Amino acid sequence: MRKKNNRIVILGSKSFIANSFINLLKKNNHKYISVDRKIVDFEKNNSINKLRKIIKNKDIVVFIAAVAPVKNIKMLNKNLQICTNIIEVLKVRSLKHLVYVSSDAVYSDTNSKITEKSLTVPDSLHGFMHLIREKMLNELKCTKTFVRPTLVYGENDPHDGYGPNKFIRLAQKKLSINIFGNGEERRDHIHVSNVAETIYYSIVNNYNGIINAVSSKVVSFREIANEVKKNYPIIKIIRTKRNGPMPHNGYRAFDNNLLRKIFPKIKIVNLLNWIKLKNKYI
Repeated sequence: MRKKNNRIVILGSKSFIANSFINLLKKNNHKYISVDRKIVDFEKNNSINKLRKIIKNKDIVVFIAAVAPVKNIKMLNKNLQICTNIIEVLKVRSLKHLVYVSSDAVYSDTNSKITEKSLTVPDSLHGFMHLIREKMLNELKCTKTFVRPTLVYGENDPHDGYGPNKFIRLAQKKLSINIFGNGEERRDHIHVSNVAETIYYSIVNNYNGIINAVSSKVVSFREIANEVKKNYPIIKIIRTKRNGPMPHNGYRAFDNNLLRKIFPKIKIVNLLNWIKLKNKYI
């Protein structure tokens, strides 16, 4: 297996995705170093000297650190400062590989299935941030993988965003699930383990380029809520009036042909089956 003897340095190691990736590294006996904000505050200028002592030549760097989701200009600037500080260190190191965990938010809305070649004109500050970071990192002279996940779900998710994890937690508390409108918008969801595997196999296979971490299946939020209700039949699903237009015009679909072609070992988790088969949720 390629690169197994190289150290993997994870920047932003306390994140949901990072935790799943670290479990995968442990399972496969890889050497890694976890760097979180308590060890190095990536926003501060002194992070440059601290990182210089940690990151060495021939290291593999997995860059996940971010203040997300980006909701305003202040958060945008913080994320760009984080990237600037990290680049100051990476540009003077001879890296074996850099993996940057970006987002599908970089893509423009479309009625067609999105691929790695689709137009990138973000309509949100969050997508704009990731696209700028990708452009900044692209100047580095090393093998680079930009992983663009769609909506991520799974065990131990610290977020409380609209979708499967929130619906499950509400049901556990015997509380109603509120859906916007009829819950008709259809979105692609990817299990966190599949995102971790995408990062892992990008390193193992020395992949250079962009890869979307997506399931290629769209599911409506109404379907998700109904599936959760099957496990918790006493809870109610309540429709809430929308205050604005549906995000992404109610449809955000992806083609994962490239992912399946270059990383055939990844078995995509089916969202509705995952909800159906889970016996215990956090």
